[in-house]
Amino acid sequence: MPLKASDIKIGEDHASLFIPPTEWYRSLAAAGLRNPDVHGPARHWLQVEGSFTRALQKNCVRSFHVEVQREGFAAPTLEEARRLKIPLRQRAWIREVRLCGDGQPWVLARTVIPLVCLTGEGRRLLHLGNKPLGAYLFSSRGWQRGPLETGLCNSQGRRDVPEIARRSVFSNNHSELLVGEYLLPVLYRQN
Repeated sequence: MPLKASDIKIGEDHASLFIPPTEWYRSLAAAGLRNPDVHGPARHWLQVEGSFTRALQKNCVRSFHVEVQREGFAAPTLEEARRLKIPLRQRAWIREVRLCGDGQPWVLARTVIPLVCLTGEGRRLLHLGNKPLGAYLFSSRGWQRGPLETGLCNSQGRRDVPEIARRSVFSNNHSELLVGEYLLPVLYRQN
């Protein structure tokens, strides 16, 4: 189910954000059978360990910043709810951002944060603003990343949308959240 405008705050340039429907694979090899591009220049980005944001920052010549496009309480997609094992109609805090390097968007990120994550210290997730989510997750004790999945996006023939993505579930003692990172072609085709 798509986000409803009444439920979320929308950034000024929201029209340029387009996270396409994505088919997820448990391994890079399985996705590569469907799209050999995952074994090309994008492979490095699909396999980054540790903080993805930190890896992007290291790739910048001048600057890195996060642009919040949408955030607020909304219903996750059916597939996201199933992946997180939450009730299908339960709302979650959904955050969509653009990760920009050297003045241009490189990655679109979508995070689904179930209500159970938003208690105690987790309330900070509601107020990240333009701070990277990774900075919170990798500096907070207890959060562990699960295995990376590789996604093949249905770009619907558009050239300005992601074709390949990755995602993982981060968990702590009592909750899980889902982070998807959708690679724009400019990121891995720039060399």
